[in-house]
Amino acid sequence: MGYIGIHKKGELTLSELLKSIKERADFHRAGAIATFVGVVRGETLDGENVERMELQAYEEEANKVLGSICEELKKREGIVDVQIHHFVGEFSVGEDLVYVVVAGAHRENVFGVLREAVERYKSEAPVFKKEHVVDETGASESYWVSEREAQQKRRTE
Repeated sequence: MGYIGIHKKGELTLSELLKSIKERADFHRAGAIATFVGVVRGETLDGENVERMELQAYEEEANKVLGSICEELKKREGIVDVQIHHFVGEFSVGEDLVYVVVAGAHRENVFGVLREAVERYKSEAPVFKKEHVVDETGASESYWVSEREAQQKRRTE
């Protein structure tokens, strides 16, 4: 099983990840596992059709950030394990982009930590998405999602 952090597409499956968590020496303390699987959505917020998505990362920094998020959240009461695995490469609609898994003593322990882990990796990790879309006229274009979001934010301010 791989380390927490950035992986090339296909290096890890969710079932392999869950199996590795269950094999931990301290897994006997867990009574719940919560998972989040981020996938490529087939439509943008503007209604364009997504053909594919390309993900890149500043891997060294992303591995540090994801590792530190996991280490910090593992210290929460009732938490046994927290893992974030983000993929890079080229992806089709519906393919897995990220796995976030939280194991804890009770369901009450895991849901809030799972949500925090997802929100934090999205805002803190240097992972960059390039969407390749087709608009309503059939024209193809591609753009970095963070740049488009920044442009849209400036327009609304």
